Amino acid sequence: MKLKKIAALLAIAGLSGSAFATNGMNMEGYGPVGTAMGGASFAYDNGTAGMINNPATLGFMASGTSRFDIAVGGLHPDVTSKMAGVPNANSGGDAYYMPAVGYIRKDGKLAWGIGMMAQGGMGTEYGKNSFLSGYQSMGGAQGVSGLENRSELGIGRVIFPLSYDVSDTLKIGGSVDYLWGGLDIQMQMPGTTFGQFAGFMPPASPLGYATGSMIQAFGAFGVRDVGYAHFDFSEGGNHMKQELTTTGWAGNLGFTWQASPQLTIGGVYHAKTSLDDMSGNGKINMLVNMGGGLNVPMSVTGKLKVVDFQWPETYGIGMAYQVNERLMLAADYKRIGWADSMKDFKMQFTASGNAGTLAGLNGTSMTAVLYQNWDDQNVFMFGGAYKYSNELTLRAGVNLANNPIPKKYLNALFPATIKDTLTLGFGYAVSKAGSVDFSYTYAPEVSETNPNTAIKTTHGQSNNWQAMYSHRF
Repeated sequence: MKLKKIAALLAIAGLSGSAFATNGMNMEGYGPVGTAMGGASFAYDNGTAGMINNPATLGFMASGTSRFDIAVGGLHPDVTSKMAGVPNANSGGDAYYMPAVGYIRKDGKLAWGIGMMAQGGMGTEYGKNSFLSGYQSMGGAQGVSGLENRSELGIGRVIFPLSYDVSDTLKIGGSVDYLWGGLDIQMQMPGTTFGQFAGFMPPASPLGYATGSMIQAFGAFGVRDVGYAHFDFSEGGNHMKQELTTTGWAGNLGFTWQASPQLTIGGVYHAKTSLDDMSGNGKINMLVNMGGGLNVPMSVTGKLKVVDFQWPETYGIGMAYQVNERLMLAADYKRIGWADSMKDFKMQFTASGNAGTLAGLNGTSMTAVLYQNWDDQNVFMFGGAYKYSNELTLRAGVNLANNPIPKKYLNALFPATIKDTLTLGFGYAVSKAGSVDFSYTYAPEVSETNPNTAIKTTHGQSNNWQAMYSHRF
């Protein structure tokens, strides 16, 4: 009966929406305990969040006990894109909420359980009237489309962890993770950019390319000029659901080693995910010149796939040092392999379901590739916990990272550029069995300008938080 209740909570929590993360597309920390300490979490007990941080830490539980955690987090990004001579475009995507839940049981040397939490993501909402909705055609005509520009990506995990006490000082752990994800895209490409992508006009675009039978078929329709191409694959403004979806698997391995009574060392390896191609329905909206003026809108419906989108391999090592009965210090390092998983963003669109004059496009396809070429990311996490009283523990930390996105590939819809984050939090025992934990994080603004588009994007995050209730039995 108890496991049925836990499964029901996991199903409800599985409706989590997307996150706008701070270590690239990763969160700066998982669970309010580790997050309040700068994300440092590899070498001490940080609750059921350990199943994603380092599953070996689950072994710190006492044998014959169980723990149930339920949590929710709020992320509040502040993103603005700017271009000289036009009003700023302020993203309306400033609130994303994510539940998490986990259960762990330890019997003898073995700890096991199940949990669900959001891995990370990103999102922006610029609306229909910002300068991102403006266009210049291949022939030089200008205007405003009045079409939406937004993105929303979310990845979540259901985690099945195990931890084993090899000895009194060494613990090993691992997990098998089931992943699901969703993506919305509403992205306008001016005709000048589309022409360079498709090879209609020189020079070739430094941002990517587009190929396929659909582009070749435009000639048969008498297309002489393109005002814009608007990729529209979006469920809408519902943060609980996205149009393009995927599922897959991944796994983690970790250890902790108590080097001395005061010092514990921990390490973890997260394998690169094995996700299916994201797929769903959508359309490409275009404004074209058929010979009688730039006034013919086209809306081509079809199926879209985002090909080989994966979450990266990550590895890290850390330590926790118990200075005295009240004070613990922790420091972690991790390297996130964005260079391998974020080389490019590849979309394949196949037209279908079109009627009338557009029926001739059914079965044709277009592949659009946006160069990404992200750098691997080094993340340094430092934190401390001070036991102020038997009930209250205070925490603080800092999370330091490099921006993984090269300036020349920065896209206003995907500005995962945050570098450093300051963190605070506390834990409070409300009873012998129950406790609450809370974290607050602040990430100062980072501004970068793409020299190819002259768009400057500023991204900061304030008032991010996580709250958790824990029950031990």
